[in-house]
Amino acid sequence: MGVQTLLRFEGVQTTYKVIGKHVYGNLYECDSNILSNAEYLSDVVIKAAREGNMTLLDVKYWKIEPGVSIVAIILESHITIHTWPEYNFATVDVYSCGLHTDPEAAFKYIVNALKAEKCEYKVVDRSLHQT
Repeated sequence: MGVQTLLRFEGVQTTYKVIGKHVYGNLYECDSNILSNAEYLSDVVIKAAREGNMTLLDVKYWKIEPGVSIVAIILESHITIHTWPEYNFATVDVYSCGLHTDPEAAFKYIVNALKAEKCEYKVVDRSLHQT
């Protein structure tokens, strides 16, 4: 049986079995040189994990000329970036479990590091609520 967490929001108590938060989005008008630099992007996800208070386990990337796909495995789940430098476009996912993490902070760090001029993103609650 998992650990149950009790949260209080505006006088309402909610009990969770699992805390999950998924932040994902599209980044537009990014720096194309950054989007094709696998080593730089690797450093970005390492720092994003730190910004989000996540436990980094591994980072892998694949150069798909001219773009890059990068996956950071964190103890709490994952961070991914997929890039299309020819369109100055990237997609980013940050999914994390646990109250101690801040996936929005990690996502926003990536947006700034890729020098996106425009960003659209969503935050999804992927928690398991107590029934």
